[in-house]
Amino acid sequence: MDAFIRSDQYHYIKNETQNLLNGHRTTNDSSVTQALTSLSSEKALDVFETLTEGQHELIRQIEQVQEETDAIFYFSRLKHYVVPFPKLTDAEISLLFPKVKKLQVPEFDEMDWAEMSYMGWNDPAANRKYIITKVDGRYTGLYGHYLPSRQKNICTLCHEQERVGLFTVTSKGKDAEESVSRGNYICYDSRKCNENIKSRKPLESFIIRMMNL
Repeated sequence: MDAFIRSDQYHYIKNETQNLLNGHRTTNDSSVTQALTSLSSEKALDVFETLTEGQHELIRQIEQVQEETDAIFYFSRLKHYVVPFPKLTDAEISLLFPKVKKLQVPEFDEMDWAEMSYMGWNDPAANRKYIITKVDGRYTGLYGHYLPSRQKNICTLCHEQERVGLFTVTSKGKDAEESVSRGNYICYDSRKCNENIKSRKPLESFIIRMMNL
């Protein structure tokens, strides 16, 4: 069976599994745990538009999770079928940012590519943040001014409360002397943000909105 699970779907299922575990910990009522199990299974299956019989059976193994060890084995099985983010070369990355003359790309050797919905990194020297992800079937690069915040807030991409910063993109307006800016708060730590993403929709909407000022 080929890989078929996106990173965000994997994290969504992990979150539902954790909710199921919490239910087993807090009640001994079999009717309640049975209802929770059915609900978690239904939610896990609903993140996919279509599934083969084998894929369907793999996802439904969430119903077997009752203890922490069950969850660990379930996650391990799922991860074998997660489609990893591609390891883009420096040349491929540079092509996505043609206007950036001295692009500083960090090492991503220690990243878990199966956990990533996007590549993201900070360039503190230039006060910038860079994002690469797939939108409408092709890989797209976006960068903007990035001002870290001292306080936690809700990230626009993952919708979790984390350490964030204001990401701003500025472009020329209709008038040659006019400029238009648009910004939102997103996670400072792109790795943590990726781990929090349970749906790609906010990420893709953010990229499209920022690139169409």
